[in-house]
Order: sequence, then C-alpha cells, then structure tokens
Amino acid sequence: MSEGLFPGVVTEPQPGSTPPRRAARLVYADRRQVLLRPSDLESLLPEEHRARVVWGFVAKLDVTAFHERIASREGSAGRPAFDPAVLLTLWIYATLEGVGSARALARLCEEHDAYRWICGGLTINHHTLADFRVERAAELDDLLTKVIGSLLAAGAVTMERVAQDGVKVRASAGAPSFRRKASLETCLKDAREQVQTLRKELEEEPDASDRRRRAARERAARERVERVEDALRQWTDVAARSKQPEADKPEKVRVSTTDADARVMKMADGGFRPAFNGQFATDTKTQVIVGLTLTNSGGDMGQMTPMLDDLARRHGRVPGEMLVDGGFSKPDAIEDAAGRGVRVYAPVPDQGRNSPKRANDGPGERAWRERMQTDDARAIYRERAGTAECVNAIARNRGLRNFLVRGIPKCLAVLTLFALAHNVMRAVELLAMTT
Repeated sequence: MSEGLFPGVVTEPQPGSTPPRRAARLVYADRRQVLLRPSDLESLLPEEHRARVVWGFVAKLDVTAFHERIASREGSAGRPAFDPAVLLTLWIYATLEGVGSARALARLCEEHDAYRWICGGLTINHHTLADFRVERAAELDDLLTKVIGSLLAAGAVTMERVAQDGVKVRASAGAPSFRRKASLETCLKDAREQVQTLRKELEEEPDASDRRRRAARERAARERVERVEDALRQWTDVAARSKQPEADKPEKVRVSTTDADARVMKMADGGFRPAFNGQFATDTKTQVIVGLTLTNSGGDMGQMTPMLDDLARRHGRVPGEMLVDGGFSKPDAIEDAAGRGVRVYAPVPDQGRNSPKRANDGPGERAWRERMQTDDARAIYRERAGTAECVNAIARNRGLRNFLVRGIPKCLAVLTLFALAHNVMRAVELLAMTT
C-alpha cells in the first residue's frame, strides 16, 4: 500500500511495477580519528627509486669544495649549516622531475615522500635552496667537469666526436620592461628620488616595526636603481652592435629594466620573446653533455668558438670532430676549429662556384667544403640530430622552457644543473654497462 497522487488516498501497487529504491549505504570519511602509524623515512621509498639512485651517486662525489664558504666551523659559535650533499641531491632530483622553483621544491620537501627521504628530517626553506643554486655556481660548474672527467678516465666517454646545438629559453623579463634610452634615464631619476625619500623617512620615523617595513621598501627601491643602471650600461653595448642607423638607435634600441641581460629572440614557434640562448655540446656515442655555454645572442652563428674554449677549459683538450648545423658555419669559427685540429661537419651553403666568398676561403674552410662532398661526411653529420637535438628535447621535457632567475650568471647556474642532472643519469647507466 502507498499514497498516490492525492494525500490520504492509498493505492495498491500495480503488478509488475518497480518497488521504490531505498537510500544508498555509504561509508563516510572521519578525519577526526587518531591514527598511529609507526614508520621511518627509510621505508618510504622502494630500493630502486630514482631519489636513491641520485643520492647514491652524489654520495660518491667529492663535494668538499662546497664546504669552503661555510662560516659555521667546529669549535666556534654558530648554527650548523645544511649538508651540501643534501641540497645538491635535492636540486638534481628536482631538475630530473621538472621542478625549477625553489618555493615549489621547499613545499615538496614537506609533502612528498621522495623529497622528505632526501632531506632526512631536515627542514629546509626556499631561501636556502635558492641561495645554494645561484651562489654555488662555480662549485656546480667544477662538479660537472669532475663528473665528465671521471667518465673520460673510465673510458665510458671518449669525446672524439661532439655535436653542438642551441636551445632558446624564455627569460624572466616581460616585453613591457624593454625601454628606450630616454625612458631608462627617466626611470633612473625617479628611482633615485624614491630612494632618497625613503631614506629620509627612515631617519625621521622612530617606530621600530614601521622602520622594518620602510627599510624593506628602501632596499627594493635601491635594487631597482641598480637594475636600471645596469640596463643603461647594457643599452650602450646593444646600441653599438645594432645595425640601425645612428639617428634611429635612441628610438629603436631597447633594454629590459627587469633583466638587462635578456634579449628579444625569435623562438622555435616563430614568435619573438625575451630569452637566452643556451648551448650544449654532447658526446655522440653516449649522449653525455661535455660542455655548455650561455649567451644573449639570438643566433648560433659564431657560437662554436666559445664552446671549443669551454671544452678546452674543462678538459684540457678539444674533440677531434665537431658536428653543428648550418647556423654555426661562420668562416672565422671554421678556421679557428681547423687551427685547433678539429674537423667540422656542417651543411655547406650553396654560394655558387665563382662566389667571391669561395675565392677568399681559408684552408680550413676549403677542407670543410671538400669534406662535406663525401658520403662518409654526410653520414657522420646525420648523427647530430640523434644526439644534440635529443639532449635538447630531454632538457625541454624536464622544464628547460623558461628561467625563473635573472641575469646570465644565475641562468648559467640553472643550465649547469640541467647538464649535471642529465649526466648523473647517463653516468649511472654507462657505469652499470661497464661493470
């Protein structure tokens, strides 16, 4: 029996009709209950986890160079410093996982088991992580050289044939921050006036809490003055290299007040944005990065010579063969490489048999043109795409799309971390194959 359409009127269920559905039975969350889960950090990760692999590799490295600038010493007062091996492992693992922000890394150290395992109970804030990455750039560069050197000594890498390619990375500077010289001078004047006003307020304001706030504002204004001054200095250099007519340079040439080192470049998608041009040199047999440079030049022309300089600085020698694309084939660079005993493999531009450029070719360029006419040379050049471009693609997948720091020195430190993280994984694989 059930009530029908009208209240009080009971109707009989019709034969074959579906009985009414009852309320669903659910299990509800109770977040107030107390859970006792005894566990240790060591049990958080499986034995083959990547974080363990990175830590195991870093533990074998000599990181005593990172200890030199630590002020806290045994027998003296002061808070102990964090173990550089832990900070280094955190950044290498974060780079492999595509994490490039110090704040994001600090959050993961609190929330993610892999990062918590690396920290081993240490509480590390984002300031410590950010400072370690940019202030230890020289130590990171030296460590990268040592990792490559150990692979060369073990015979895992020969560096006989090296491929070079560039990767353009978006700079941390907005397009509106690029200003003409007159605008930069106006910004500098305003910024200096603001600093003077804030300093006067600091001297006249007795309240301590308000003084801290005003001091922070004064520091920010002072840093803005420094950035604009740097932009004005850069403007002079950019104007000197600009191909614009002298009368048009004050209107055409612009420099960023956010990151004076950044330059507007044509990107892979055809758009124009502030960026830096990173260069990787890769061993063709192993895909190990053996050298790197960073420039704010939008093109690759002429970038082979700085790379050969970097390889000579790191390893005391240069490769026997260098594979580059057509954008690198600058006559002076090819002659320089030939003078160092490096055979260049790059596409030859079609200039015609009687071109004036061909008539003035040096011995290195003539040998390069003759070499690239052979099938063997073309076969060797085809190895470039499978090495240099592959390494660039891997770096892109790991987050090398935009820099979150500013200035060439800091961006170079980030690029070095990408090369170091890449080589750590390659070294683990190569050394496993040789044992």
